[in-house]
Amino acid sequence: MQNYYIVFVGAGIGGMVRYWGTNFVYKFLSPSFPHGTLFVNVLGSFIIGIVMYYLNTNEIINPATRIFLTTGFCGGLTTFSTFAFETINFMKDREYLYAGLNILLNVFLTILALFVAYKISKLLGGV
Repeated sequence: MQNYYIVFVGAGIGGMVRYWGTNFVYKFLSPSFPHGTLFVNVLGSFIIGIVMYYLNTNEIINPATRIFLTTGFCGGLTTFSTFAFETINFMKDREYLYAGLNILLNVFLTILALFVAYKISKLLGGV
């Protein structure tokens, strides 16, 4: 039961960071494209990569902290459902270029962020 509380708290904090991060991005970039969603998805992918490939591999964190950071924090931070909703809205509005760009950037950049985290972790002695 303790893990449920850990996930609950982590997801709440992740959700707050998601809200802040999305609004922060829109201070600099146009809201005509979902840059905020892209930002938090890439950030969450990078964080989960560092947590799993470096911190967890080197036993720097305990299982409770890993659950807090991955399922909780990153689960609250990343926005796959919002990404899907925004993509469908682009399609409904016949903005097919934006829909395709949103899919490509979210998939490519989140995988790239996780790969970069993996490489950094490997350089630091993880994995």
